Amino acid sequence: MVVDDNILLDYGMKPAEPPQYPVGGVQPDSVIVSHGHLDHCGVVPNLMDMKPDIFMTPVTKDLAVLLAKDTMKIARIKGQVLPFIIEDVRDFETHTNTVDYGKSFDASGYEGTLYDTGHIPGSSSIYLENKSGSLVYTGDVDDRDTNLLAPAEKLPAADIAIVESTYYGTEHNPRPKLEADFVDSIKATVDNGGWAIIPAFAIGRTQEVLMILEKHGIRSWVDGMGKEVYKIFKRHPDYLKDPGGLDKAFKFASPVDGRVRRNVLDEPGVVVTTAGMLNGGPALYYLKHLYNDPMSKILLTGYQVEGTNGRMALERGHYEDKGRTIHLIAELELYDFSAHSGDSGLKEMVRNQVDGGCQLVICVHGDRTSEFAAWINDNLEVKAIAPDVGDQIYI
Repeated sequence: MVVDDNILLDYGMKPAEPPQYPVGGVQPDSVIVSHGHLDHCGVVPNLMDMKPDIFMTPVTKDLAVLLAKDTMKIARIKGQVLPFIIEDVRDFETHTNTVDYGKSFDASGYEGTLYDTGHIPGSSSIYLENKSGSLVYTGDVDDRDTNLLAPAEKLPAADIAIVESTYYGTEHNPRPKLEADFVDSIKATVDNGGWAIIPAFAIGRTQEVLMILEKHGIRSWVDGMGKEVYKIFKRHPDYLKDPGGLDKAFKFASPVDGRVRRNVLDEPGVVVTTAGMLNGGPALYYLKHLYNDPMSKILLTGYQVEGTNGRMALERGHYEDKGRTIHLIAELELYDFSAHSGDSGLKEMVRNQVDGGCQLVICVHGDRTSEFAAWINDNLEVKAIAPDVGDQIYI
């Protein structure tokens, strides 16, 4: 999204096969990144030759650098062409301005402020204000309390609100019951002589799952990039709800690297591993050994994007690895450990904006943005729209 032709809010990629990149053609003076997920920060290094002012929290910067380097590694392995090179990543790392929550900064004539969204550590809503008016971009928001993070903080109202719509029309199950069902399933699997493989996103989800397991006394192995992400979070304890609890969870788990991976499956147990959608990472190693074991179980921990192995496994009972289609005999379960607000949380967030005088709501980031906009128009008596990719909005 581009504000006034010169402020870019997020610049990410869709982690499909092959990856999909932004429409391009932007020449921003300022770039503000809401958080460290590929679909929000993944292509920012591509902009470095334009020398924009770049702003984000310290955690988001560290995550963005890690993701950029990992994206380059994957592209080399798969023979894919990337829109940036390692020199761009180094420039990004050197020249990015880090901003803590609640601290103001100047971005192309606007005063900007970042607010905690409770989505992942360092995630931000972006508030912009100048003499002409104000705008808030929510980024990805979670209004619920989790083991890793406190809920999103309440945002100041703005003239224009750009709001995420991910779970419009869908409520999440109560968190205590979700955790209890998850833990019971893991224990039953291991007690019956099987392996519980828990694919989890590296950023936020791996750490949350390990905190749940530690809380319930379940020892596990942890594999994949989530270990590197933990090191980043450890450097920024102020961005965590319970940094001591996170340290305790990682000490309770046993880390895996390539040298010991082949020994992990010697006896039944639990493995938390990337990738969360089964599109690569060590998860495929474990599936290769356990896909035909009816005693073992794969416990997915988040939304599975269309076209990913996780979605394929849920809908068709198979996944793909190195061109081969493999039918799952191991059990497969999905647990909704989403880091997004549900329907009621989204509606409450918009109500707060409207009650504060918001004049326009722009619904983005979801499969039902048009429906959300229609609900806002019908129920909150304020104009709401759901633009398509490439649309321009003049106000």
